[in-house]
Amino acid sequence: MEDDLFKKRLTELADKAYNNSQYVFTGFLSMAEADIYYKMERELSYAQATLFGGTKDCERVMIRFGSEDICGYVEEFPIECIEIEPLIEKFAQQLTHRDYLGALMNLGIERSTIGDVIVDGKRAFIFCTDKMADYIVENVDKINHTSVRCKKAQNIPESTITRLERKRVQVSQVRADSIISKVYGMSRSESVNLFRAGKVYINGRLNENNSGQLKAEDKVSVRGFGRFNFVGIAGESKKGKLNVDIDIPI
Repeated sequence: MEDDLFKKRLTELADKAYNNSQYVFTGFLSMAEADIYYKMERELSYAQATLFGGTKDCERVMIRFGSEDICGYVEEFPIECIEIEPLIEKFAQQLTHRDYLGALMNLGIERSTIGDVIVDGKRAFIFCTDKMADYIVENVDKINHTSVRCKKAQNIPESTITRLERKRVQVSQVRADSIISKVYGMSRSESVNLFRAGKVYINGRLNENNSGQLKAEDKVSVRGFGRFNFVGIAGESKKGKLNVDIDIPI
């Protein structure tokens, strides 16, 4: 039922943009919501939608219905980036994604107004709607037990995956389930179960084909475990195994 309501809402937004020649935006979507859009992408193509979350790698994205051809003008995404840093770094805790998000949710902020949260050492970058930015800056002064200051970011990171570590694993073939099992140290059957549970997304789309082969530059996200970029095949071992490289956020 919720999926049907969301599909109806997307259609209404697309119609509004097309019929009124104006840009219309969703809030930040979960990956499951974005996947619903991807399944409707062709039927909504008349509204010329664009997806963006603040950087090229964001998992949580907005949809902008409309284009310069339809609207006759250009309008950017209503997204701001907030930088959060400790007041005194040497006394600051090593905060996690959950700590930052929890502090925002405790203010009663709707999840759809918050995009990706990027933890970079003892600071973080948070993408949010432009209408929510000032409220966050004015009201977030403590994360867990650490006193912090917030400001609109001047130097927005180019990627939500700011620091990557190259890792090499050996597999018999570049099947998605094989690589996921190696990356996260689980059995093949456990990896397959993640596909069956709808927890694997490749390039933002829900993927239930565990035997599908990954391609260079594929972005894989596994709910509850993390995400990685598939770099490609780096060669073959003496025993005939494939050496494949992946990039994992540090």
